[in-house]
Amino acid sequence: MMVTARQSTWVPHAILIGGIAIVLFPVYVALVASTHDLDAVLRAPMTLLPGGESARNYAEALSAGTAKTSGVSVGRMMFNSLVMAVTIAAGKIAISLPSAYAVVFFRFPLRKLCFWAIFVTLMLPVEVRIIPTYQIATDMGLIDRYAGLTLPLVASATATLLFRQFFLTIPDELVEAAKIDGAGPWRFLLDTVIPLSRTNIAALFVILFIFGWNQYLWPLLVTNTPGMTTIIIGMRQMIGNGDTQTEWQIVTATALLAIVPPVAVVVLMQRWFVKGLVESEK
Repeated sequence: MMVTARQSTWVPHAILIGGIAIVLFPVYVALVASTHDLDAVLRAPMTLLPGGESARNYAEALSAGTAKTSGVSVGRMMFNSLVMAVTIAAGKIAISLPSAYAVVFFRFPLRKLCFWAIFVTLMLPVEVRIIPTYQIATDMGLIDRYAGLTLPLVASATATLLFRQFFLTIPDELVEAAKIDGAGPWRFLLDTVIPLSRTNIAALFVILFIFGWNQYLWPLLVTNTPGMTTIIIGMRQMIGNGDTQTEWQIVTATALLAIVPPVAVVVLMQRWFVKGLVESEK
């Protein structure tokens, strides 16, 4: 029976290893391509062994980009995406947490109507409200500014809903104890609710950071100058459309650099992220 149990673990492990290989193989191909010159990349079939041009390719990408990005460096584009992702994630949490707190712990007229008004916006993706949002951004002079990249995407019904569901699990006895100790609404929020929500905040930050980093449609609309280009838009611009040859060694180097910040956020906050997703009681 012991041998059979051990042997039975090989099946899920083999499936897992196969899935990992399928996911990582394109990343490995991109890594190899970023270490060769353009001629080696275009040679069919391309070798799967690393070359010796990695330092040159990554330095060129970080410092100058390609001709298709008007000389804007990958470093500049990554900075724009980083500002956008961090601001969106932090802004969504900063707005959603007190919104959910007000809906759960305060009793005021039309409280449920306010919550449902927020909840209904989950059915309205960015594409549905893209035209009026762009018009408002234009009227407010937010085009080609970091405020234009971030402010229209800061409000989040999803984060409000998740915070509300967690706040509902906080026992009434804890609320009453805080009132007896003389804690007002703000002190209860700062000293009790936010510390209890640390893992939820971390999990949401990871999800919202990746959401902001991967934005394509909205940055495409509100950025006209090369200096405000985000990394996702920049990678699309690097791919040729027939007039000039695509520098694939720079494109693949840029793609690998673009996945570093999201991966770093997930790795650094993995413990908090997992706790925020699986813990049901605090």
